[in-house]
Amino acid sequence: MVARTLLVIALVILTSSASYAKQTILVIESYHAAHPWGQGFNRGIADVIDDKYHIDNFYMDTKRLPPSQYAAQAEAAWQKYQAIKPPLVILTDDNALKYLGKKFETEPILVVYLGINANPRSYISLQARNITGVIERPLLTHSLAHLSRILKPAPKKVLVLFDDGTTSQVMRDGMGGKQFSISDIDVTVSTIGSWTTWQETVLNAKKDGFDAIITGLYHTIKDNNEPVKADDIITWTSAHSEIPLFAFWSFSIGKDKAAGGLVLDGYFQGELAAQIALKGLADGRFKTTFPQIAEKGTLMFSETQLEKWRIVLPPEMKSRAILVK
Repeated sequence: MVARTLLVIALVILTSSASYAKQTILVIESYHAAHPWGQGFNRGIADVIDDKYHIDNFYMDTKRLPPSQYAAQAEAAWQKYQAIKPPLVILTDDNALKYLGKKFETEPILVVYLGINANPRSYISLQARNITGVIERPLLTHSLAHLSRILKPAPKKVLVLFDDGTTSQVMRDGMGGKQFSISDIDVTVSTIGSWTTWQETVLNAKKDGFDAIITGLYHTIKDNNEPVKADDIITWTSAHSEIPLFAFWSFSIGKDKAAGGLVLDGYFQGELAAQIALKGLADGRFKTTFPQIAEKGTLMFSETQLEKWRIVLPPEMKSRAILVK
């Protein structure tokens, strides 16, 4: 009995030691824990990392806090890094890289970014050999091509709606600015900070000659300086739009949301970033710091919204799409 007890104790000690010995990967996120984009890439990161490393998260919360507090949040994230001293940090979305990238250039660790909409060299120097990652690009051209196939008549004028956050403004500039044309479709990209202005824009879209709306990000919109819940924004937009509503992100599609689209999914960003991270840790360095693009776009449609707008998907498109309620 004594020997058996000692064996159990030894096993507990060994298991505990192995647990404590597991190194940490620190994920510094621009947004908050409930943000659906972040939840997606966190699943992708976790699935790839598995049990190889412990994952710790810090949330800068820059979708809900005012810009005046971003620097303080970045400093808090930096202090957490200093306390943990992990072998690798993952920086998610533009604000994390913007406020922390330069600091990490001289640190003896590896850094992987994801979800970056600007050119990463806007935030870090070309000489930074310990930092690489994944950039994010909405699939606008392909999205418009799909809309031309499913909307009858084909759209001639499309409105793309974003909030006025850092990420959205960078994304708008990357698309080509406020107004441009792609394949004979006139595109207007509006960045909006006010809930009232967003509502007015949606209500006037048909009168202004638009044939469809594509929603981008809308998580920094405020009503009297108070954040409006993202789900409230997309459900209101779906209920009040007089023209079909589509989206760039999977979290915007559903029964009371957008009808569908060729969407970006945070999962694929997290998956690719984690693969880069593990390879870098195994090699002790990055063989290249040139950013990669998570080019996996997913066709996703809401059956309820397709019925509402009397949209019939071509058989070939329907067979490839993810269909949700």
